[in-house]
Amino acid sequence: MRTATKPRTLTSPPERSRIGDIRMRVVYRGLAVAAAVAAAAVAVVVVLPSEPDGVVAGPVTAPPAAQPSSGPSAEASVSVSASASASASPSETVTPAAPAAQVTPTPGTSLAPGYTAMEALYADPRVPELTAKVKRMRLPAPSRRVTKDRRSGLAVPKLPKPWKTYGPAPFTTRQVLPRLRGGTVRGMFVTCPLPIMEQKSPRDSALLAARWTLNHHPKGARITWLASQPVRHGWMLVYRVTYGKRSSRAAVVVVDGGMSKPGLAFVTVPDAQRKQWSDIARVASGVRVLG
Repeated sequence: MRTATKPRTLTSPPERSRIGDIRMRVVYRGLAVAAAVAAAAVAVVVVLPSEPDGVVAGPVTAPPAAQPSSGPSAEASVSVSASASASASPSETVTPAAPAAQVTPTPGTSLAPGYTAMEALYADPRVPELTAKVKRMRLPAPSRRVTKDRRSGLAVPKLPKPWKTYGPAPFTTRQVLPRLRGGTVRGMFVTCPLPIMEQKSPRDSALLAARWTLNHHPKGARITWLASQPVRHGWMLVYRVTYGKRSSRAAVVVVDGGMSKPGLAFVTVPDAQRKQWSDIARVASGVRVLG
């Protein structure tokens, strides 16, 4: 005989807490989202600029280097000024040193490369300074008999005997005195275009021409000025040339004859032929423009 089984009474399970109902992966997702939001906020703070106008400041670059100086003096000046400024007190004012002035050579001094023809003249101990103490000389009336030098544009006196015309080379015209027995120097009167560089003033051109004439005197010749004065279209110099115990009287006349270069008349007479020294004044007064 079966015994009747008492039916079970179904009861509902106990309630769980709200947190317990949430699965753990949902919690993890929430934590991940929160971390991502926090990281984004930090990135925004870092990236945004601090300047009010929103322009991000770029890297600061050094100013361009100064151009190098063209000469050593400028570099030296900069270094001296910099060291002086560093050592000076704030109340002191550093004055840069003035540039050194170029020294013009005087007679007897050495000549450095790059000087002008006139500076070379001043540095030549054979040629003294032409001062205001050198006076003018009285000139005779010009001669009517002339020799024409068409190359230099000059008409010059034709000197009387014992002067005679001689082969001109290397000049344009030449007159000479007879050669003395046993002598190596004799009187000579020549013309040619100015053999040196023309200067701005006829006086300076005559000075350089007188220096050039030392090439036609014995070795060791030196000049002493006797007269200096202007002539028509040019300048005249009369001087004594000393070489050892002997000497000569000489003159140069530089005249603009209308050619590409001025013309030069040069006369020299040694002391052994001093009777013809008066012809030097005749030459000086008789040089004129051809025409």
